Amino acid sequence: MDLLQAAQEHSLQPQLIRSLAELGWVRVPPAARSSLESFQQLHSAVSLGTAEQLGRIADALAARGLRFAAFKGVTLAIILYGDLSAREYTDVDLIVPAEALNEAEDVVEALGYVNDHSDRRFRHAFQGYQRQLAFTHPDQATIDLHWDFTGSHLPFPLSPADIWGALEMVKVGHRHIPAITGTDLALLLAGHGTKERWRSLGWVVDFAVLVERRSDLDWASIHARAQAQGCGDNVLLACALAERLLGVAVPQALALPLGRSARVDMLASALIDELRHGERGPTAVRNLADIDVCDRRWDRIAASVKLALTPTASDYRAMPLPASLWPLYRITRPFRLAAHAIASRF
Repeated sequence: MDLLQAAQEHSLQPQLIRSLAELGWVRVPPAARSSLESFQQLHSAVSLGTAEQLGRIADALAARGLRFAAFKGVTLAIILYGDLSAREYTDVDLIVPAEALNEAEDVVEALGYVNDHSDRRFRHAFQGYQRQLAFTHPDQATIDLHWDFTGSHLPFPLSPADIWGALEMVKVGHRHIPAITGTDLALLLAGHGTKERWRSLGWVVDFAVLVERRSDLDWASIHARAQAQGCGDNVLLACALAERLLGVAVPQALALPLGRSARVDMLASALIDELRHGERGPTAVRNLADIDVCDRRWDRIAASVKLALTPTASDYRAMPLPASLWPLYRITRPFRLAAHAIASRF
């Protein structure tokens, strides 16, 4: 039962089901098999619905002449595993150029999706620093509409400007959807996992599958591109986790830089400990964990300071001000955070 629980916690049930089925379900208790097969039926139905949802949004964006790309979710399942139900996901992730954001919002809202804040000025002012907006539909999964891959306070291994000339069409049902693949996908997976502190083993599995299936990738170039963004350790860390947790060999071009990086070795050890112990472990996930995407100490300090000065919706809730005074939140936010920190100590 520990195996089933771990698969649920790390979104690995489809991969577990596939492995157990290949082994003929030997020594799997009937109740456990029944539970997994019920999950697979439901997940298959949800995956089909999410794929159709992606297709409808893609059609609407294309009809407006807007550039976009899908990543994670449906297209990642097909790229890595060849089957849209072979990986767990719960939403649709799309990226558009920053200058097309307003038009893309018009498209998703016209399809019946809504953001928690109907006032577009408000969500741009207080959610825009995340460089993504979430839209939900009563009968559909969430759409995460991105114009970058990380918050405004952080660097990232993959720049949005680099993807538009390298997209590949992925067949989803009867449609072909532009998606992030190959070298850009390696940078995306490494950066996303590091930004989220690799808290799901499923993300390590995704990266490991990419390493094994795309032996043609130029890993030295991938690492160099990440280094140019100040995020080279993201790629090394992803490789270290894939090797230590799953036995996937580190690409030869990265073996030497990985062996020389004491920081990556320390991070990998801490993250593996967290995966094994969860929040009960001695190195439980901390606030500002996403700053580990930064290779350099100064960049991590700068990211922390910038985030501390960036107004969020919680600042508005704590002290509602008219729109004309919203710039004041950049001044009041540090004092509010300081007061909150002091209050939490007593």
